[in-house]
Formats: sequence, structure tokens, C-alpha cells
Amino acid sequence: MEKDLFGNEIIKDVLLRDKFIEPPFSVLDTKSGNWQKRKREWLRKGIKSEIGRKAPVNCSSLKPLKGNAERFVGKETSIFDPALCELMYKWFCPENGKILDPFAGGSVRGIVAHYLKYYYVGIELRQEQVDANRENAAEILPVNNRPSWHVGDSDLILENDFLYEFDMIFSCPPYMDLEVYSDDENDLSNMTDEKFIEKYKSIIKKSCSKLKKDGYAVFVVGDVRDKKTGFYKDFISITKQAFYNAGMSLYNDAILLDQLGNACMRAGKIFDSGGKLTKIHQNILIFKRSA
Repeated sequence: MEKDLFGNEIIKDVLLRDKFIEPPFSVLDTKSGNWQKRKREWLRKGIKSEIGRKAPVNCSSLKPLKGNAERFVGKETSIFDPALCELMYKWFCPENGKILDPFAGGSVRGIVAHYLKYYYVGIELRQEQVDANRENAAEILPVNNRPSWHVGDSDLILENDFLYEFDMIFSCPPYMDLEVYSDDENDLSNMTDEKFIEKYKSIIKKSCSKLKKDGYAVFVVGDVRDKKTGFYKDFISITKQAFYNAGMSLYNDAILLDQLGNACMRAGKIFDSGGKLTKIHQNILIFKRSA
């Protein structure tokens, strides 16, 4: 057993990866070679989560983003990182567990879940997105092992459906009005901040009511600036409060380091024009029931 100068056991990184896929640290680096290798392996399976997603109607006001969530990039969208899905499922969902995603978006979270023998239920507002998701799943998964996507408003569906309980909640919600994808009155991204927060809290509360007592709720979120003032809206705290109101407590808080992409080229201009730091991370908030 190798020890340091103070007699403490040295736990090597390679051993942690052998056991946990990635070291279970509070900072997850998507730029690492191991992470990128896993991501490429997932994408080679044929995941096309960007299909069915249209450019947001306010795309002219957006900067290109290179995050791991389904964020707008130029005239296209990036896909949610399948390597992150694998990690969160393996860490926080029991074998063959049921996963609820109230903000489903693209196909990746569902396909990864069923490829790993979990059972995934996603709720998505747009029919065309669900149709694309089902088509992509049919290209990768056998007919008897495919995700279940429901079309409609999570706030209404969670009110009446799903008599059974879930082992895990895993989602990446709209980042308030960062992207506006439709003029549907039920589209969270199309609401005022006040209406967004009210509906967002309601959906989270109803989702948590479907969660087993010892289950985890994992949300990938990032902060967003007010388009007029430039100040952050503190979406992280809004999300935390929504879960607190639902009887959940924060159990883990991790930073997801994004790939730099063109951040290096943008950072100088952004900082010079207003002293703003260029975001190259997202937050992973992990909750459990308080009692």
C-alpha cells in the first residue's frame, strides 16, 4: 500500500476510474481524454439528439455556446453529453431503475438509459421532437427496449399520470429565456421570469412526488444573464429553492467543466466590453428527500 509523507494511503486516479468510470469528485472535466473517449463511443452508436430541434426564434441575439447540455450553437444545437448520462445513471440510479425526465428535449438521455438497461420516461412539449426521438431510438435499440416519451405539458401530465414511483429524476431544464423555441403559451422559455418560476417550481414539485423515498433528483443547470441589465438571474438558486419547496435537500453539488470551444477567442472581447467572465461550466445539482 503506497502512502504519502504523512502516512496517508494514496488512492490513484486510475483505480478510481476503474471503479467509478470517473473519479467521484465535485469537479467533472469533460475535456479529459477518458471523458472524450467515452463520449465518442456513445456517439458512434448513432445518437442524433439534435434532430427535431429547431434554431430558437431569438437566435440572432445569442452567442455560440459549447456546453454539454442541449444549448444553441450557431444555427444548430449541440447534444446533451451521453458520457454525463452514463455517469449519473451509474452513480445515482439502482440497476434496472426507473428514470423520470420532465424536460426531455432530445433523444440522448432516453437512449443511453435503455442501452444501459434502465427504464426512462421523458415528457416533451413538442410532437416533432418526440417523433424524432422515437425514430432515433428505433435505429439503435430493439423494439422491446425503447424509452417512453410523452407529448405534452409536464405540469399537466405529472398531475394525472404515472401511478408508479421512479428511482431517479434526471433532467436539463430550459435556462429561463436564454433560448426561445416557440410561441406556445406552455413553453417555459416563452414565459416571463415570474411565470417561468411559478411553473418550473410546480413541475419540480410534481416530479418529486413521483420519486421513491431514497431516490435522487439530478438537474444539470447553468446561470443566465438578464438581457437588459447583464446581471445573472441566479437560476441555480431558483432551482435549489424549487427542490426545497418540494421537500428535497441538496446532497451533492458538482461543477461540469465544458470544452473550451471558441471561448478563448470570445473571452477577451466579452470581458473588455463589460467585465463579464466567459462561462465554461455548468452546475450539477443532486437532491435527496429531506426526511
